[in-house]
Amino acid sequence: MAILESFRNVFKIQELRNRILFTLGILLVFRLGAHIPLPGIDPLAVKEFREEMAREGGDLFNLIQIFSGFALGNLALFSLGIMPYITSSIIMQLMTKVSPTLEAISKEPGGQRKVQQYTRYLAIPVCLVQGFFAVQQLVSYQNQTGRALLTSSGFGTYALLVLGLMGGALFIMWLGEQITEHGIGNGASILIMAGIVARMPATVVELVKESRQGAIAGDTLIIIFGLYFAAIFAIVYITQAQRRIPLQHAKHIRGRRMMSGGRNYLPLRVNTSGVMPVIFASSLLILPQMIGMIPGLGVVREAFDRGWFFYTLFYVSMIFFFSYFWTYLFFQPQEIANNLKEYGSFVPGIRPGENTAHYINQILSRITLCGAAFLCAIALVPDLMTAAIGGSVQRRLLSFMGGTGILIVVGVGLDVIQKMESHLLLHHYEGFTGSGGIRGRR
Repeated sequence: MAILESFRNVFKIQELRNRILFTLGILLVFRLGAHIPLPGIDPLAVKEFREEMAREGGDLFNLIQIFSGFALGNLALFSLGIMPYITSSIIMQLMTKVSPTLEAISKEPGGQRKVQQYTRYLAIPVCLVQGFFAVQQLVSYQNQTGRALLTSSGFGTYALLVLGLMGGALFIMWLGEQITEHGIGNGASILIMAGIVARMPATVVELVKESRQGAIAGDTLIIIFGLYFAAIFAIVYITQAQRRIPLQHAKHIRGRRMMSGGRNYLPLRVNTSGVMPVIFASSLLILPQMIGMIPGLGVVREAFDRGWFFYTLFYVSMIFFFSYFWTYLFFQPQEIANNLKEYGSFVPGIRPGENTAHYINQILSRITLCGAAFLCAIALVPDLMTAAIGGSVQRRLLSFMGGTGILIVVGVGLDVIQKMESHLLLHHYEGFTGSGGIRGRR
């Protein structure tokens, strides 16, 4: 009842209500765009293409389906999804750390807006490259199967397809930024989550259908759903887990009175980076798949098939890399230690300054290792399940039910709920957790 009351209170706050309705409106536009066909595509051949690629398209098709909100299967205007924007964001964040000039710009007042603008500019050539590879795949499919997927084979049709894909991807980038600025939550993550959530009911129906037909045993189906809910519980638990560093505040004088320093703590989340490492690592997995489409380099695509050694090694390495990169990008021990020293706070038993920075860095590196290992374990759930039960059907269905999909949906959902709770507490309402709110402290 308390949770229902909190949801009712959400719509009593005008600003929060407007943000939620705005976000839902943007998501509606995003879902509509996933069904608008590209120019130059024969609508009658789309269903056949989707079924063929679902059977033989491999991980490249499955990954792009997830990040495009399943628009690729419809050969829709939004077929590239949010991938070009994510790719350009990764490149810009890495360049900001490598280039002293960009790092200096990012630290200036309004510097983040400039970096964001550079990210938008970079997204344009990324869209062109990814759009070109996507059109090449369509042409290759038509040549191999002999089906008339494209209405014509001229240069004008190819150019129109590339421009259509680029325009759709840039429009999605704009939609994500509008959610971030005027809606609630991170726009890019919410768009990815919306596509996964829209697919999940159909995936459940397919699993049940395969079970009735005997392709999946009944007890196996129960195990799948059991692991699914167990993974959700584990993600929520680890996402909320914290390592609290005790802090002692120095005494200070207020008027003629000497105020004793209070005690507090510095909370460090076990999974500080959230779901972003999985999103970034999954998007980079598309790169070797695209390289494998080049004639003569098919062995690269085969080496990075899901479940193979190089696929798992690359995926795990990227999750660890982005976990540390994202954590230290926004949580710098030296800066935290300097701020604590400036305000007269210190960790009991640790000297302020460099020693405090080293202590915080030591703890942060250890808990980030645990968080990254947890992300890898959850992300590889589909591979472990398909290795145990086998079958191409199960592999295709579990790719949407487990691992990356669960992490994104639960992680983004928790982030949205936390932002809603902050609005509730700000306006003197009880939060979703039922503790820590203004009422709870009275």
